Amino acid sequence: MNEQKIKNPIIPGFYPDPSICRAGDDFYLVCSSFELFPGIPVFHSRNLADWEQIGYVMDEYNGFNVVANTYNGGVMAPTIRYHDGLFYVINMNFSDKGNYIVTAKNPAGPWSQPIWLTDVQGLDASLFFDDDGKAYIVGLGQVVERPDGSKDNGIWLRELDLRNMQLVGETSVIWDSALRVGKFPESPHIYKVNGWYHLVIAEGGTEYYHSVVTARSRELRGWYEGNPGNPVMSHRQLGRRYPLHNIGHADLVETPSGKWYAVMLGSRPVAGLHYNLGRETFLCPVAWEEDWPIFSPGTGKIEWEYDADTNLPPVGVKKKEQSRDGFDQPKLGLEWSLWGTPGANFWTLANSRLKLKCLPRGISEPVHGYNEVDVRWQREHNISLVGRRQLHRQFAAACKMSFTPAEGETAGIAVIQAMNHQFRFERACEACVQLLRLVLVTTETNTHAHLPGFRAETSESVVAQVPWENDEIVLRVTGNEQWYSFFYGTNEDSLALLYENADSTLLNPASIGTFTGMLLGMFASGNGRESNNQADFDWFQYDVLLPSSLPQSEGR
Repeated sequence: MNEQKIKNPIIPGFYPDPSICRAGDDFYLVCSSFELFPGIPVFHSRNLADWEQIGYVMDEYNGFNVVANTYNGGVMAPTIRYHDGLFYVINMNFSDKGNYIVTAKNPAGPWSQPIWLTDVQGLDASLFFDDDGKAYIVGLGQVVERPDGSKDNGIWLRELDLRNMQLVGETSVIWDSALRVGKFPESPHIYKVNGWYHLVIAEGGTEYYHSVVTARSRELRGWYEGNPGNPVMSHRQLGRRYPLHNIGHADLVETPSGKWYAVMLGSRPVAGLHYNLGRETFLCPVAWEEDWPIFSPGTGKIEWEYDADTNLPPVGVKKKEQSRDGFDQPKLGLEWSLWGTPGANFWTLANSRLKLKCLPRGISEPVHGYNEVDVRWQREHNISLVGRRQLHRQFAAACKMSFTPAEGETAGIAVIQAMNHQFRFERACEACVQLLRLVLVTTETNTHAHLPGFRAETSESVVAQVPWENDEIVLRVTGNEQWYSFFYGTNEDSLALLYENADSTLLNPASIGTFTGMLLGMFASGNGRESNNQADFDWFQYDVLLPSSLPQSEGR
């Protein structure tokens, strides 16, 4: 008999900042996608345990514009809500005009053109629909001054005219935060339960000290009373050795039978405080006691599994997590992403192959401050890359490529993290010599990319290389916790080792934060030169591995 369990994370890999809503018997969830294109993946479930991606909110059809730069800019912290037959997503795009709303009758798409909310300040804005049908935006950015003269960031609320999609009426500052020593009150959501308006926010920053705190009020605009049990969810008190960090950024949903659950982000660290998988989506049940929410009743922390709700459809048998894409379909699958909005047609699917042009831009080009006006911010300044997220601690990613580079050209597999941290496993031609090489890319920065005076210095080093003349090659990357190994050959069943146990924590220093996880991408580049050359990829395969299936030499 199939054991009915909801297993965490419900959506593994780099799918952070989850927001959830219910329409009838169906649940829908969206996540941040930062500088990846298409933007804001949409997932569907009937039982809160089995999730399937069904589309994207932002794509070429509604003019989605995001630039490839730091990898952790772009769009983040969307909120999805369902009201009166229509789905709404509100979000901030740091690569475009700021806050916007899009709508859809079907969450799989198509979604509307963005309606820009020029009068909405701050990030992490959320929507709330009251019982009378009125809509409100709750957001960040108001300064609260206390009687003692101290100041803190506050949460504001204002009515939204749905017909004209404009804020109307007065702004009400409704709360500041739970702790005076807490920082970064963010991701506010409002719910009405049993006559109380409940405000749920995150505090502590989306890293180790992340948490969920709540407050409530009888009046929507009234000053909210902080929960005496705050924080109601956090893992910061469990210690840095605990296998799950950064818990926070919660959003609540009620099932048709009246049970409550919360989704939130969390991170499974490797080698201490390194986040190869980025921030993932987790779930816990929520109970109500004395009109306060109790997250994960009985334990107060996120568990690896919970009993499934027997009032919902049964939990399905998990499919074997193996995927080989032979590029036989007319469109790329939903698991694939581009880095930045494509302003140039650099990829084609033809004859069961993915063909990538050698565009002039290299994939390791230096990062720039968000406020810089530079040719690198133009949409036509594309990166020829198609990638998918790393989803597991132990994995293998492999492809078969046909490519003969001219001088300076490269193509292969890249392992990409934020702020220009990469492994490039590539075919290259240097001084007329045909090579296969592994390149490590790291970047030192002086501050965050959105702050004035940002500077970055990128360094590259060749970790290993061998001569390689053959047009065809199979490239394979395996990961075992922090250790990544790189294999090559003409036959995927008998590959040679180029480099063993490269330390992936070099790609995940504390300076890049925890926003994003690893992207595994196929790429091609002229590296500053115009080129008519292209790399042909016959297939790409991603497998989850058990430690016993890794070569013995890879286990540390």
